[in-house]
Amino acid sequence: MSIFSNQALKNEHALITGATGGIGAATAKTLAGMRAAVTITGRNEEKLENVAEDIRSTHPDANICKQLADLGKDSDRETLVEQAEKACGPITLLVNNAGIAGGSTVDELTKDKLESIMDINYTSTVLLTQLVYKKMLKKKRGAIVNVSSLSGLRGTHGNTAYAGSKFALIGFTQSMAVEAIEHGIRVNAVCPGWVDTAMGQQSVENKAARTGTSVEELLQSSVPSGRMSEPEEVANTIAFLLTDAAANIVGESVKISGGTVMR
Repeated sequence: MSIFSNQALKNEHALITGATGGIGAATAKTLAGMRAAVTITGRNEEKLENVAEDIRSTHPDANICKQLADLGKDSDRETLVEQAEKACGPITLLVNNAGIAGGSTVDELTKDKLESIMDINYTSTVLLTQLVYKKMLKKKRGAIVNVSSLSGLRGTHGNTAYAGSKFALIGFTQSMAVEAIEHGIRVNAVCPGWVDTAMGQQSVENKAARTGTSVEELLQSSVPSGRMSEPEEVANTIAFLLTDAAANIVGESVKISGGTVMR
């Protein structure tokens, strides 16, 4: 069910990274339904096309642009922004959703794994944002939402690298928000808990196995609402933060977790 006007983001252009994952695809579909032009990016062309086709099946007139990109490469980030603006106009909205899970206890963490998670979840996000932000500065408008995690708010067992990358993303969000609002650009973050995506399912299954319980028992005991969040619930929160209805929400980290973390 849509809670937004189908004109809420008319004349806006949203770039969404990690668009082939559950949250990214749901966000692209939601924003397209609000009449934004949407550029979706990822590393798998077939999955990108599937997301685009799904959006068009619901919103036949949607303006959808696809661009393959490895955000860890300088040239791919530059090409992504250039081609997105060439196809759909100036980028006014950015959703930094690309990320990977994984990790281990500190004693087993390898340098390669640590660098890989930090590069994709944090460094590449900052560098892409920098490119888009410089474009936004020229027009003194824009909104950015970084997809962090509850792991960006508190640590958990065997999660050092991932939590570190998501904590870093929260620090980036808050620091950039202070700078950007001086130029009419808002920066916020969302912090989902377990979401019903492939990544989320794997995470909850891993914890259930480690604690010797079932997924159902784990959700009932750990999440006050008793369930995982749906990708569309996260997408709706992102969409709200991108609209003028959130005009004075700056530097926030909005939790979507069924009450798992309250503070």
